[in-house]
Amino acid sequence: MNQEELEKKVRHIQIHSRKAVIETLAGEYRSSFKGMGIEFEDVRQYQHGDDVRTIDWNVTARTGKPHVKQFMEERELTLFFLIDISASGNFTSVEKSKKDVASQIFALLAFAASHNNDNIGLILFSNEVELYIKPGKGKNHVLNMIENILSHEPKSRGTDLNVCLDFLRKVRRNRCVTFLFSDFMTEDFEDALSSVARNYDLVCVKLSDFREKELPTRGIIEIADSETGEVRAIDCTNKKLRENILQNFIEQDKKLQEFCLEIDADFLHVHTEEDYLHRLISFFRNRSLRSADAL
Repeated sequence: MNQEELEKKVRHIQIHSRKAVIETLAGEYRSSFKGMGIEFEDVRQYQHGDDVRTIDWNVTARTGKPHVKQFMEERELTLFFLIDISASGNFTSVEKSKKDVASQIFALLAFAASHNNDNIGLILFSNEVELYIKPGKGKNHVLNMIENILSHEPKSRGTDLNVCLDFLRKVRRNRCVTFLFSDFMTEDFEDALSSVARNYDLVCVKLSDFREKELPTRGIIEIADSETGEVRAIDCTNKKLRENILQNFIEQDKKLQEFCLEIDADFLHVHTEEDYLHRLISFFRNRSLRSADAL
């Protein structure tokens, strides 16, 4: 991708992401992630998406307009995005690859966070940390991160979640919201994931392509492991083989979802062919309901 193509793609993502954020996502984001901090700081006028439980009824009655209490944590929220850029993210059987969807979801969430004046940091990783951008604020900061995601050429094809999660703990000591984007096609990351979930507000975003679970019903195809380069032929007319692949996909997905529940991390599974904006909105609303039930 040359510089002109890169700039065009960044502008396209910016236009569509900001429109979605302004119209739909910002309020849902605020309601889902703006928790009550430990230190009261001020009051401000109510905005769409604010938690009604934070309404200051005395100020509301005095001014005639609804106001909410504002807490220190609300103004100091920091988000870290950990994005897997290993070779398996380039796989696609539809218009968008897993890496494309990750960059577009990142843009939506980052603009929503920027709309609320939050800090945003970025870590790109394969089986090593390939890029680290310190938390910052503002539209230009978000655009710089989008450009880096789109233009970065990975040094390695492999995946190691442990390396990335260990790095996060070193650069961020205080609690923050952490989005981990990956297809989770790797092993032995449970301990590191559990440790991060204990100290951070962790959201695991699993990205998948429908061909990873459903093969064509006819023909013999060659499948290459994008990370190891291993190639093997598969007979798609073999019904038992197709069923085994589907069942394995379902079991692995269920295992990860159950593990996230066990360690108190959020889990969001996004397929490359689906409308991820509606998935995000549904996720935010369910998270807000869970938070309300926990009080």
